[in-house]
Amino acid sequence: MEKIVVAYSGGLDTSVLLNWLKETYGAEIVAFCADIGQGEELDGLEEKALRTGASKCHVDDLQEEFARDFIYPMLQAGALYEGQYFLGTSIARPLIAKRMVEIARAEGATAVAHGATGKGNDQVRFELTAAALAPDVEVIAPWRDARFREKFPGRAEMIAYAEAHGVAVAASSKKPFSMDRNLLHISYEAGILEDPWFDAGDLRNREYFTTLSVLPEDAPDTPELVELEFEKGLCVAVNGEVLSPLDVMRKLNKLGGTHGVGRVDMVENRFVGMKSRGVYETPGGAIIHFAHRQMESLTMDREVMHLRDGLIPKYSALVYNGFWFAPEREAIQALVTESQKNVTGTVRVKLFKGGIHAAGRKSPVSLYNPHIATMEADPTQAYNQDDATGFIRLNGLRLKVASRVHRK
Repeated sequence: MEKIVVAYSGGLDTSVLLNWLKETYGAEIVAFCADIGQGEELDGLEEKALRTGASKCHVDDLQEEFARDFIYPMLQAGALYEGQYFLGTSIARPLIAKRMVEIARAEGATAVAHGATGKGNDQVRFELTAAALAPDVEVIAPWRDARFREKFPGRAEMIAYAEAHGVAVAASSKKPFSMDRNLLHISYEAGILEDPWFDAGDLRNREYFTTLSVLPEDAPDTPELVELEFEKGLCVAVNGEVLSPLDVMRKLNKLGGTHGVGRVDMVENRFVGMKSRGVYETPGGAIIHFAHRQMESLTMDREVMHLRDGLIPKYSALVYNGFWFAPEREAIQALVTESQKNVTGTVRVKLFKGGIHAAGRKSPVSLYNPHIATMEADPTQAYNQDDATGFIRLNGLRLKVASRVHRK
């Protein structure tokens, strides 16, 4: 191999494996980092990559693409893995892998490499994306190489190696867990979080797990009202200000973080077969997810909603498992797009002490008719209550027949 493109974050794993790849394969190493909203984590990254052994470092700003083409379609689909996880890490991986193979093409590299472990989901997400977009490019996964594992059997050895070689990384013996941040969320896992009884929300741990949001106990004592405007299922404005998808995410992250919303601590089922514990902060995504559902409740046909809802677990699993570029995900997305054509209007939510509460919804294409739904007299006679008699009789017919047959 003459050249390898490495997905580089500047974190512990990729800082160590970058130099290991160079020594083991005798290849030129091109580092690549996708700027998808890590913030100050990217400061000095290029210099650090070159100092660690890379011949070149690409740092590409993909935030707008991430918000527009990945986060928004997923939120439009109402995705939520196992009822809790907003898929912040999952949805970032296909974009990173897509750009990585594009750089490999441009650089004339024959292989790409990533620092995902052999126990996690990310290895699957990176490699399924590469398989879909660049099947001729080889993928190197050092964590699945016995030589790498023998030298670095765990994070403790990697931390010691980094410290010995003067490579600054966020992980340390004082903060023994890993973090992954982007525009949609930040995740924490491993280390002290491997004990599911450990309370990450304890006030004594507020310095550890409050990067994007405060703990609910530390949130303001006064609630805040926020209005979100939707067009065809996509949030286009916040509090009357028209914004791009990227700016919507930034604004709502700030608002939601202030009130401690979108915090999740869960034990989830990884694709590779094991359970793992993760702590997540997803303030802006949680607000959009909640408000979007409120907008759908007002504007979406019942049967279309129920059909789409039945596909949410499948769609969410496809994103979680790395099948973003698979034909079945794209097929479901097409149905989602069709289902959203009338999801337009405004939702008002109340943020308070970690909670998101509905405070109003309106739409020019609302299917809610107060004259029909009213419990008072219906002046339009749009709904004849006598019709319910035949409706119930016909729906109960099969139950009566079955009862007479089976309960003799």
